[in-house]
Amino acid sequence: MRAAVCQLNSREDRDHNLAVARDLLERAAAGGAKLAVLPEYVDFLGHSADAPRPEPVDGAFAAFFANAAREFGLWVHAGSFHEKGPDAGRTFNTSLLFAPDGTLAATYRKIHLYDVEIAGRISYQESRTVAPGTDPVVADVDGVPTGLTTCYDLRFPELYRALAIAGARILVVPAAFMLHTGRDHWEVLLRARAIENQCFVLAAGQIGDHEPRRTCFGRSMIIDPWGTVLAQAPDTVGVTFADLDLDRLETIRTELPSLANRRMETFPLR
Repeated sequence: MRAAVCQLNSREDRDHNLAVARDLLERAAAGGAKLAVLPEYVDFLGHSADAPRPEPVDGAFAAFFANAAREFGLWVHAGSFHEKGPDAGRTFNTSLLFAPDGTLAATYRKIHLYDVEIAGRISYQESRTVAPGTDPVVADVDGVPTGLTTCYDLRFPELYRALAIAGARILVVPAAFMLHTGRDHWEVLLRARAIENQCFVLAAGQIGDHEPRRTCFGRSMIIDPWGTVLAQAPDTVGVTFADLDLDRLETIRTELPSLANRRMETFPLR
């Protein structure tokens, strides 16, 4: 399977963000990709006061990417968007996966939210404005089980192990990873998730400056089940490709059967 990760610099202009995303999907299809992945919050990154109204799963955002998937004959993972949440004060951070005929194949709501209090330094509570999802999701992408995750999820290996146990061969990570953590942790964590779960990892990131005063790391990449970085994006908006050798994945799992050797009676997954 040929895959593509699309790197964006989403800002406060929703229409412009979607137009750039569509252009990258077109380039992905022209490059032979069967699956293209967009970053977290494709729709909007900026001051919360300027954010567009959150939408339902069957709203305009979904229709836009369903049409793109259908037009380009492409599996489209539409990064994530601000879905209408459970109450007036919170949205869901939601990923939608579309099949090449434009049908909605899967919906995933980001489970782990970044809440931190460091006295005198930082106070950030993502959970004040975002409601957590509750359900891990593995979707069939052209016959390949694919686990869906988002950004901060990357720091919780139990989610990725649950996806691998559920059959995932590909793990998808749309993100808006911050520069100061990304330069030290992004690649390390992605490669760890690939190695320990013996899966391909497709990580599509936001790049560059965004309001309010944040810079995203970028460096979107595709990693194989051995932990080898097959492709990495330069520090610009664009599309990065790699071919996923699924036979090699099965060879790795056979020759180094760490998933089969798990001692679940000693360490049950709860």
